[in-house]
Amino acid sequence: MSNEINDLENINNALHALVEDTNSAAEDHASQDKTQSEVGQGRCVCPQAADGSCSKATDGSCPKDKCRDCSGCSDTARHKLHCFNWLEDIPGGYADDDMVEVQFKNTRKGYYKNSTGIPLKAGDLVAVEAQPGHDIGTVTLTGALVRLQMRKSGIRPNAETKRVFRKAKPADIDKYNEARAREQDTMIRARKIAQSLQLDMKIGDVEYQGDGNKAIFYYIADARVDFRQLIKVLADTFKIRIEMKQIGARQEAGRIGGIGPCGRPLCCSSWMQNFVSVSTSAARFQDISLNPQKLAGQCAKLKCCLNFEVDTYVETVKRMPPKNVRLETADATWYHFKTDVFKREIIYSSDKSMAANLTTLDAERVFEIIALNKEGKKPATLLRDAEAAEAAAKDRPSVNDLLDQDELTRFDKKKRKKKKPSKDKAPKTPKDSKDSKPSNGDAAQDKQSRPNRRNKKKPRNNGKGNDNQQTKEPKADA
Repeated sequence: MSNEINDLENINNALHALVEDTNSAAEDHASQDKTQSEVGQGRCVCPQAADGSCSKATDGSCPKDKCRDCSGCSDTARHKLHCFNWLEDIPGGYADDDMVEVQFKNTRKGYYKNSTGIPLKAGDLVAVEAQPGHDIGTVTLTGALVRLQMRKSGIRPNAETKRVFRKAKPADIDKYNEARAREQDTMIRARKIAQSLQLDMKIGDVEYQGDGNKAIFYYIADARVDFRQLIKVLADTFKIRIEMKQIGARQEAGRIGGIGPCGRPLCCSSWMQNFVSVSTSAARFQDISLNPQKLAGQCAKLKCCLNFEVDTYVETVKRMPPKNVRLETADATWYHFKTDVFKREIIYSSDKSMAANLTTLDAERVFEIIALNKEGKKPATLLRDAEAAEAAAKDRPSVNDLLDQDELTRFDKKKRKKKKPSKDKAPKTPKDSKDSKPSNGDAAQDKQSRPNRRNKKKPRNNGKGNDNQQTKEPKADA
């Protein structure tokens, strides 16, 4: 008995050991999958990050050579006005450039010189030179592409640029977060102050500097606004330096961001930096209906994408026949009705003010007719001879062609509803032959037996008939 108990205990211990080994293997596999997913998302997964011994792991700037089992961390999140660095992995000295692109809140960017040679990469938080003090931003681009971005922004290569001080310290980040936390409340209070001063303007956003000593107030105004008194009140209220910056409706939409009707992020917040005026002529060139609800974007202005393809439409329309030219044929005069740019086809109407006898022609045929009209000749029809024959063949009904016949239900007859005989009507008697005619007495009797249909529609006169009504009696046989 004791031997059996010992065997059962050994089996139980073996099962417990097997379960523990299985659980530990599953946990190792899950942690490995989590590590791989976090590396793909740009998070720091070094062992020192778990216990807080790695101070650089929190800001995503964990270097490869200082953290073991870490393949390096980078902030792969897409910012507004994001630019992909396609020269990053190409050797040849493209990354040895001292200019870096730093992005601040929303769409505000700046270009700074890394004169001290600090090793920087995309995603690093840096303290840069400001006036006065310093500002905190995120490095979004390094290398040779920074010069190209500066050229697109209209910054000259020999222009004076501010410097990068250092990578942001934990104290800098704490002060920066405190300043960012005050922005919403500052904006609401600033709007109330502007309203109390009766200024025709809208404060759309407030951005604090990294050290908290200065704030930029972005506003929208249709006309010029004298905000000198507003600056004094804001400076006394918030105890900071005030900078007012006027922006347009499109810039405000870019700073706020959003999703357009196409399902993609707004162009003004994803890549557009220079805004060109958009007019309704761009919609007319593309034959787009002038519906304000469809043409307006989230900024309540015309969509910027209306200008993207208008140049192609303008070039294509130049190669099409003019719209104000009439086509003269032997049978009628034809006027332009509509143009299909994609198919290079034009629809003409025989009436100038309405759509009548619409005929579709290709651009080459229209040019041929215009050339004939200039020579004083008029073709018989708008279509070519072969096309006219084909059109006539299509119009001619074909007996053998089943597709040209009517619907299959054309033989089906609608069932008529049978009227139920009324109780007041007398039963029908078989009709007499044509040779025999009823006598006067029989006709009068039949007349009285049949109810008068006209009397049914008219109101009754208490049983009295109409004296003026005369009945015709059938003539008796001679």
